[in-house]
Amino acid sequence: MTSPNRLLLSAPRRAAQALAAVGAAALLLTGCGSDSDKGKDEAKTEAGGGGTRTIKDATGTAVKVPANPKRIVTLTQEDLDAVLALGLKPVGITNGQGLNKPPAYLEDKVKGINVVGNLLQPVMDKVIAAKPDLILAGDMQDQQVLKQLREITPATLVTMAPTDDWKLSFRGIANAVNGMDKANKVIADYEAKAKKTGEELGDNKGAEVSIVRWNPDGPSWMEKKQFASGVALDMGLKRPKAQDKDGNAHTPALSLEKINEIDGDWLFLSTLTADGEKALKDVQEKPAYKELNAVKKNHAVTVNGSVWSTRGGPLASLAVIDDIAKALKK
Repeated sequence: MTSPNRLLLSAPRRAAQALAAVGAAALLLTGCGSDSDKGKDEAKTEAGGGGTRTIKDATGTAVKVPANPKRIVTLTQEDLDAVLALGLKPVGITNGQGLNKPPAYLEDKVKGINVVGNLLQPVMDKVIAAKPDLILAGDMQDQQVLKQLREITPATLVTMAPTDDWKLSFRGIANAVNGMDKANKVIADYEAKAKKTGEELGDNKGAEVSIVRWNPDGPSWMEKKQFASGVALDMGLKRPKAQDKDGNAHTPALSLEKINEIDGDWLFLSTLTADGEKALKDVQEKPAYKELNAVKKNHAVTVNGSVWSTRGGPLASLAVIDDIAKALKK
């Protein structure tokens, strides 16, 4: 099982990776332009829309992909979310983050699809059996695993750089499956819904929302550019002053002495493991937790960690909007 600390990047590591990620992002978007247009011309030469296109993945690596892939395998729930949002159905998927099954919010959309392993931990025999013509490998960094996947199909893409937000990753995935027009519409629809819903929150319009994952050793609040936080900001909401920090990961686990850092007008709490869930239940009986402003106002809301504590995607973003609206429209 992949560690629930997948999002956790130390400050020095984030700083070192940021420059590389900016370059990778630029290359990925280049792939959405001239390379993509060239690929479309190549594809037209093949009967029935066959052929290949050359694009650049999130690491800047040039990869030949099918002009219209038919058998896609996704290795993260973010890749799966993106493919489903584009109206495509993969032939192989992995379990959700911190789960031994696909994420619940996608459950009704993945019935009958074979599971080929856990998050970023594919079982190679199962991947081979899926006969993929395109593998979306998320933020896979294990070069040995990538080598094995590329032996199954050279059309294996790293789809996420360390500091990419979900919209950039989504557009990169859309480029890989020749679906940029659809992706742009999906993002436009999301942004319209986020703005509209945020304006309909009544007295809670513009409220400060704290977004926290509870780990076995304490709470971590999400930085401003982390997925769920970005959705809240798109809705016109704010983050508490203590959490108004750039970054796309989360803090180290806080001690009870610093629990005031997780306070806000509203407090959204999630967990990713059974141990984290137990730790949250235990702390909810302690005076320090009960003294939080959000708790006193009955504004503490438990949400799904496999949606809120991940890197996100278009379908997950809609789930976050719905969760916020359900809580704040009361």
